[in-house]
Amino acid sequence: MESSPDEARLDEATLEKIYVKIEKRLFNVVHRSVWNADDALEIVHEAFLRVWRARDRVDVATVEPLLYRTALNLASNKRRSSRIWRFLGLESAEEIASGIERSDDALDTERRRARVKKAIDALPDRLRDVVLLAEYSELSYDDIGKTLGIPPGTVGSRRNAALARLAEELGEEIDP
Repeated sequence: MESSPDEARLDEATLEKIYVKIEKRLFNVVHRSVWNADDALEIVHEAFLRVWRARDRVDVATVEPLLYRTALNLASNKRRSSRIWRFLGLESAEEIASGIERSDDALDTERRRARVKKAIDALPDRLRDVVLLAEYSELSYDDIGKTLGIPPGTVGSRRNAALARLAEELGEEIDP
């Protein structure tokens, strides 16, 4: 693919700056998709690695949305893989250990976290991706639209639909 003179190609220094800029936000989005910090960190690193490997075809102007899209796709693959492992009865030691008794406050917090996780996981991918990006990435609707390949207006309507479903599921008022 021939690059136009207006397209800036990705170099190491630029990718490092982008990493410093968005790594925490990207981690927050991915973590709330896979609900495991180690997996989220691995996915973020893998997304950057994949973009780096494709650097000859990456325009700097679109690298951030590309990183979010790559990370969301990797997170989706991880969720699918995890469901298969749980179905087969192969829970991780961490999941088994998390069942150990805790104090009442910690148990209440964990129950609420589990309810929120279940509600977010129950959202269709198209709504879950939008709400995670809107709430945790600090991207504008325009940038979220570029990331997901949808118009900014659709971002807003999907975000509102996701928040309405979450509020209904959790029985709480959620500010849109």
